[in-house]
Amino acid sequence: MMSFCHSIINISCVKSSWSNELRASLYSLMVLVILTTLAGNLIVIISISHFKQLHTPTNWLIHSMATVDFLLGCLVMPYSMVRSVEHCWYFGEVFCKIHTSTDIMLSSASILHLSFISIDRYCAVCDPLRYKARISVLVIFVMIFISWSVPALFAFGMIFLELNLKGAEEMYYKHVHCLGGCSVFFSKTSGVLAFMTSFYVPGSIMLCIYFRIYLIAQGQARSIRDANQNPQIGLEEKSGISGSKERKAAKTLGIVMGVFLVCWCPFFICTVLDPFLDYTISPALSDALIWFGYLNSTFNPMVYAFFYPWFRRALKLILFGKIFQKDSSRCNLFLESNP
Repeated sequence: MMSFCHSIINISCVKSSWSNELRASLYSLMVLVILTTLAGNLIVIISISHFKQLHTPTNWLIHSMATVDFLLGCLVMPYSMVRSVEHCWYFGEVFCKIHTSTDIMLSSASILHLSFISIDRYCAVCDPLRYKARISVLVIFVMIFISWSVPALFAFGMIFLELNLKGAEEMYYKHVHCLGGCSVFFSKTSGVLAFMTSFYVPGSIMLCIYFRIYLIAQGQARSIRDANQNPQIGLEEKSGISGSKERKAAKTLGIVMGVFLVCWCPFFICTVLDPFLDYTISPALSDALIWFGYLNSTFNPMVYAFFYPWFRRALKLILFGKIFQKDSSRCNLFLESNP
């Protein structure tokens, strides 16, 4: 028997017809994703805030991104979970707009942070002598400000001014809108704009930077091979250190690009194509792809933090409660290795 989200049946959204077992499984899976997102990003936030060795411009950028991802897991995912499983929105129309705006804002801010971190790593690897002069605390602050403010203006402006419906109002109110629902809807123009702003531009920046660093790492590898045939040991050691740094940066950004594209590419492709396909993509598929995009915020701390040994040491100190000891903030996380 069909059930509805609202008492006025003829204008109500249809409630999920899934079995209780399937709902319980979906809730369990989504709660696991939410808790992993919160825990991973909270550890990054505490690590960078507490340990003085991690107070670097680059790490403050990662700290800001972890804050974005933590807020996404805290403020957005729980409500999206209920909507995804129940196919109903129980929190009112005004909060629907706030939730949708916050969702778009934080997801876009997370992606912008990724692109700015790529730029930072590019400057560190490709122009190390001028890195500290070019990437100052002020520059990092500007990057963080842009990463938060631009998505906020874009998301809240688009949703509350209903710019996302521009040109498709009749289609939305006749065939999509229903009581008890809260779906993200884009017209052709707003869909292309969202695709360009939140995915294509930052994604292209990351892809170009990764390709550039990859080429430099390849060139450095050739230099090392040449140095191995040269009796000048000093040159060999210098090339080895530099080459190792560049290959590590290339590997890290390669993982970042892979995770980013796998998580967000399907959602944004569907978002930009749906208006041109007369909105034939099912809401269930769109919802699933949104959660696939959320996974990017779950994986970010694993890729950007736990990939490095000093963050793993910070994790151990946090889990064993050693951060509450006197002068724990001055612990040497790098030991004998070089960051």
